[in-house]
Formats: sequence, structure tokens, C-alpha cells
Amino acid sequence: MRADVRQVADGAYLVHGSNTNWVILKDGDAVTLVDTGYLGDRQRLLDSLAAVGSSPEAVAAVLITHAHNDHLGSAEYLHAAYGTPVYLHEAEVPHARREFLHQVSVGQVLRNGWRPGVLPWAVHAIRSGGTAHVPVASPEPFPAAGPLDLPGRPVPVHTPGHTAGHAVFHLPRAGIVISGDALVSGHATSRIKGPQLLPDMFHHERARALTSLKLIEGLAADILLPGHGPVHRGSVRDAARRARERAV
Repeated sequence: MRADVRQVADGAYLVHGSNTNWVILKDGDAVTLVDTGYLGDRQRLLDSLAAVGSSPEAVAAVLITHAHNDHLGSAEYLHAAYGTPVYLHEAEVPHARREFLHQVSVGQVLRNGWRPGVLPWAVHAIRSGGTAHVPVASPEPFPAAGPLDLPGRPVPVHTPGHTAGHAVFHLPRAGIVISGDALVSGHATSRIKGPQLLPDMFHHERARALTSLKLIEGLAADILLPGHGPVHRGSVRDAARRARERAV
């Protein structure tokens, strides 16, 4: 299956892979790629770049919201094959190198297997590379504070909880927040539709994830591009508040 590429604003595209999203920010011939899907999404990833008139050679940088396998899958491939730098929050860099792994365990999945959608999601995750070893050899911390000198001019915002170094990306001029897994609009294991936290088993520190929703409330934007689920249009402040209220 091909990736589902949706243009959400001028030069901004949300791509639905297999249960995980990534974002392409395009400026002329150059692009910024935010997240890369599962290892098994690689052809979808390459197809999505072609669909917006780009190529892996044109990727100025890969920005990773957090180093879970369903977001990190092809980061090392792009770095090794094309020399593309891979940037994360400094607290997430050792996670990307796989010095440790903060990811839902098989035991946690089995204990939650009675919940609707969990076992089909787990089967899909395993088949897509969710348990593969996909370290990035030379991940780098974000090169500067404030807007990055990359297509889209994304501003990293540290939002710990889902992982210690999770970051969202704010595009103030476009009114966009790329939220990774700090705030989603749906998931295969959730029966809720609309802004929400992922189920508890996915968070390294749930209390910090709730606190990070307050940080997202402070970002002026009206388009939310989540790591899972469809684009959400409307006040991101209200979306984060609704997710926090649902989670309490």
C-alpha cells in the first residue's frame, strides 16, 4: 500500500503510514522530514517524498519527536545512505543510539491484551518492525535554540513524559504543531476519537506527559499534526486542554 499524503497547509504535508504518521515540510527543492514511521514503512516513506515532488537526497534533516521504533524506523537508513543529519532533543539522543529503550514491553502488551484493538495492533507492530533493532549511529541534539534553519522553520519544544526527551515542533508562521505522541487524535488501541493522550502503557512517565499537555496549551496554532490519527483543525490550546481533561 502507498502512503496517504495530505497537504494541510502551504508546504506542509501529513503522511499516514501504517498506524503512524510523519510530516514533510517543503521549501523549494528542500524538505524537512519529521519522523520516519516503522522500518516496514520505508517504501511508503520514499513514495511520500516523491508524491510531494521531492526525494531522499533533498531531505535537509530528519527531526525525530522521540525514538520509538514506529517513529525512528528509517532515520539511520537516510543518514547512512544520504548523509542526512538526524536531530532530537538532547535527552533523547542516547535513546536513539539505543543505550536504553523506553518502549512498551511485551509483558505490558500481554497484560493489556484484553483491551479492544491491542492484540491486532501488536501483531501489526511486530510485522512492521516494532521490535527490530533500529539504532541511529550518530544522532545529534538540535543545533540551536528557537527556530531551526530548516524548511518550515520548526521550533522544538521539549515535552517529556511519553519519553524523557520527547519534543513537539511548533511552526508559528503556519499555525501548526507537530505533536508526535505527546498529543494524538486517535490510535488503533483507543476507542476515543479526537485529541487525547495515548493509553497509559505507552508512556514512560504518565504524570509528566500530562504536564507536557499544559506546555502544548501555550502554543498558538490551529492545526495539529499528530503522530497517530488524522489532522485536527481548530485551537491546539483547546485540543490539549480536552486531552488533559479526558486523561484525568
